[in-house]
Amino acid sequence: MNRLAQSALLFLLGATLLHSGMTDLYLRYVKEGLRPLVLLAGAVLIATAAATLWYDRRGRAQAHDHQHHHEPRVTWLLTLPVLALILVAPPALGSYSASHTGTALQKPFGFADLPADGPLRLGVADYAGRAVYDDGRSLRDRELKITGFVTLDRAGTPYLVRMGLNCCAADAQPVKIALTGDIPPVLSPDTWLEITGRYTPRRTKDPVNNGPVPYLEVTRAKPVPTPHDPYDETWNT
Repeated sequence: MNRLAQSALLFLLGATLLHSGMTDLYLRYVKEGLRPLVLLAGAVLIATAAATLWYDRRGRAQAHDHQHHHEPRVTWLLTLPVLALILVAPPALGSYSASHTGTALQKPFGFADLPADGPLRLGVADYAGRAVYDDGRSLRDRELKITGFVTLDRAGTPYLVRMGLNCCAADAQPVKIALTGDIPPVLSPDTWLEITGRYTPRRTKDPVNNGPVPYLEVTRAKPVPTPHDPYDETWNT
């Protein structure tokens, strides 16, 4: 590939990273806290593209080397994956990944204090951790509100799931809550729901890895839009 093509690819990739970091697109790939690194990487790539082009033009002016004009045009096809990254945002990992990956629930180091009054808004992992490893002591007799997406196992059992990241989407793992009680008669995988319910001591095993999965007794369920950040990093930070 000639220097012009190299510069173009570096610039496109850098611009893509800047675009991703200045919007919410980067959340489909990495944790929210990595935004500064995404922006920095984009700026460095654009600066590198400019420097590459400048040195190439300087060298050609000095050496009168015209060989660069005869590089294969097929090298420009390498820009297509970058353009695809710009134009086609991939969806967040959902029910397919969750149904084929065992729960990543682990025992927390401790539990933060919860508000004394009113409904409790909890993350999927927070509820699961308290239900399994604290026997639901802080959850009993409280109205709970939890948001996640739906996945179904092979037997049709519905779960409320949130995927968590260690670093990026490539290492995403699910935490699951099994649903019981007043469950909607029709549940579609990947539908995001806000579940209102109550703690129940009932538990089951994840059919993929036999990990612990608590139940939640549903009293009401309503569809909600996909959250700003579809991943949940609170359980592994």
